[in-house]
Amino acid sequence: MSRYGQYCPITRALEVLGDRWSLLIIRDLLVGAHRFNDLARGLPRISRGLLSKRLDQLQRDGLVEQRDSGYYVTDAGEQVRPLVFGLAEWGARWAFGEPRPDELDPTVLMWWIRGGIDPAPFERSRVVIHVRFPELRHGRYWLVVEPADVSLCFTDPGYDVDITVETPLPVLYQVWEARIEFLPAVRDGLLRVTGPRDLVRLLPRALQFSPVAPYVRRARIPTVQEAAGPAAPH
Repeated sequence: MSRYGQYCPITRALEVLGDRWSLLIIRDLLVGAHRFNDLARGLPRISRGLLSKRLDQLQRDGLVEQRDSGYYVTDAGEQVRPLVFGLAEWGARWAFGEPRPDELDPTVLMWWIRGGIDPAPFERSRVVIHVRFPELRHGRYWLVVEPADVSLCFTDPGYDVDITVETPLPVLYQVWEARIEFLPAVRDGLLRVTGPRDLVRLLPRALQFSPVAPYVRRARIPTVQEAAGPAAPH
């Protein structure tokens, strides 16, 4: 833990939350990742040893507790939510351009999407979605959507494919984060979705998108002042 040597609530907060990865761990806990392996999959650039160390520290600081073989935020951790999503709102408006190559990890994206699919709209016992990134050598994933669970497979699970999604990785990242909307991406040929029409039409409803998508959408709407342009000189 870094200490700033200043008696101030801001510095005390930074001493608890300012270590690298800590806020991202809390972010993932807030949006529903609770098992250690789930946290590790969503943050592949943190070593498992450092993840364990950060979780231990967050428990000592009273933000996280371990129960039922999982990690959960405490009341103190829950109250970090406005800070985390306040950063999302600020970042979406002032720091969120096109994705950089070092930010594009297909497995992380597919893991996020797996957690963001609602099986209910399909009303079927199983729907298999095959996602292909044509520019990648190993760019094929399968989502097996069942009423009680969504599984991510890295090899063909052996079921008939119901929906195929083919798109460059940067495009699907931007669709997931709502920098590009799903239906315009399909219309413009950036996202190719094939399969039975009834299932294809349900896919946007089943896909819940990123927890930060509302902030990204809001940031894309110009303010009244921006829409009006610069004020005329007096």
